[in-house]
Amino acid sequence: MSLKKNAVAAAILSVLATASLMAGAQTIRIANQGDALSLDPHSLNESLQLSVTSNAYETLVGRNKDLSLAPLLATSWKQTSPTVWRFELRKGVQFHDGTPFTADDVVFSFARAKGDGSDLKATLSDIKEVRKVGDLAVEIETNGAFPILPDVISLTMMMSKKWCEENGAAKPVDKRKGVENTASFKANGTGPFRVRERQPDVRTVFTRNPTYWGKIEGNAQEIIFTPIANPSTRVAALVSGQVDVMEPVPVQDIARITASPNARVITGPELRTIFLGMDQKRDELLYSSVKGKNPFKDKRVRQAFYQAIDIVGIQKTVMRGASRPTALLVGPGINGWTEQQDKRLPFDVDAAKKLLTDAGYPNGFEVTMNCPNDRYVNDGQICQSVASNLAKIGVKINLATETKGTYFPKILRRDTSFYLLGWTPTTYDSHNALSSLTACPDDKGTGQFNLGAYCNPKLDDLTKKIQSETDKGKRNELIKEAFTIHADDVAHLPLHQQSLAWGVSKKVELTQLADNFMFFKWMSIKP
Repeated sequence: MSLKKNAVAAAILSVLATASLMAGAQTIRIANQGDALSLDPHSLNESLQLSVTSNAYETLVGRNKDLSLAPLLATSWKQTSPTVWRFELRKGVQFHDGTPFTADDVVFSFARAKGDGSDLKATLSDIKEVRKVGDLAVEIETNGAFPILPDVISLTMMMSKKWCEENGAAKPVDKRKGVENTASFKANGTGPFRVRERQPDVRTVFTRNPTYWGKIEGNAQEIIFTPIANPSTRVAALVSGQVDVMEPVPVQDIARITASPNARVITGPELRTIFLGMDQKRDELLYSSVKGKNPFKDKRVRQAFYQAIDIVGIQKTVMRGASRPTALLVGPGINGWTEQQDKRLPFDVDAAKKLLTDAGYPNGFEVTMNCPNDRYVNDGQICQSVASNLAKIGVKINLATETKGTYFPKILRRDTSFYLLGWTPTTYDSHNALSSLTACPDDKGTGQFNLGAYCNPKLDDLTKKIQSETDKGKRNELIKEAFTIHADDVAHLPLHQQSLAWGVSKKVELTQLADNFMFFKWMSIKP
């Protein structure tokens, strides 16, 4: 480690030590490799941000500890027709500023989440109308039959219409453009914790909501969330007792933490799939040595990249066994995944070279690869390994790694030729991945995270049928057909599902979920 990095690490530990002295007996200090980029629950559809904000804001329908659907701000829901769902709202709920929660806030929140600047609008594009049918009841009408609507809206958080309008936050701001408003720094939800202090990239302090409508199982009175990018510093802070929870644990440090007297590692499978995407729309790539054409439009080039990647080598050396190589954009635990389809193309450097030669690139070419270095487990190292693999078939990767704070705005505006992304289907159903990652992008938000603009109308047609099909057997057959088309097109390059590893003080009890959400209401700490 350089002197500069040592100085930064020492400064962080000094701040943590001061915070430790000030923290109360029921304070839990959490460290993550990154920070939520905003407190606005509609501004970025990214798991860490949604995890952080879901402690202050709530949805109509949430999740239990086993990830089954749970009533939150809606006490019940039912279909009154194939395209209409009625939701009964919870009585006596207040926002943090004391304003009552009503159907007006639900109508406002869905309109806000569907509007320009919202990063969630793609998930709500098939909602035709949300209408008030009483102070504590709403109807949601969809464009067609939509049997998984309660799952789809499980991350659409409710905001106060009055507070947003009074604070100039009636519309979400587009994080890609770097715009911010009051909701970026302040939170006024109905959730079990309130935001007392927000210093972006430094710390966010949450306090227990004394007027919360429900039961808070844990005893935490205060949560101090601190981003610590350096893995060694995070581990040192946990082992020394300066933080109580940290994630992710670097795979090479699991044994060290496990052997420490003060902490343990909680591991489990994660629903997130890590994959690579390529610009398949532009006639000429933005960042490549190839001029006048786009090599990624040729399936042979995409397949050559796929077969040149030594995913088992990455699993062993980079992930140290804490990953599961995959051939699909979804993994076990997601409806529609099948072991039969989850078979990767063979790692074969000679076959990859021949494919490149057949495509007209016998000597390879140069292309820039964009990658975060603080979002997924060992993301920067994964990209370095991919670059080394591709060098063996003559492809020179100009690797551009950066913090997620600048990485996501860049790739989400499609300012990329080749990129790495992770995706957890928020509905725990394959339709989410298909509609978000593989559908032809349109101005309604469909295919919003299909950043390489891959497009196959037949796959789109299947995705629409999957959305409306109510027979589970028929629906899963449609999903299988859709994934077959995606695989035949080599539309993306799936890598693996990463494993969860949280470092936790032996004084702390919490619940680890496979979607990597961390709920403060289920956290307790011993004196």
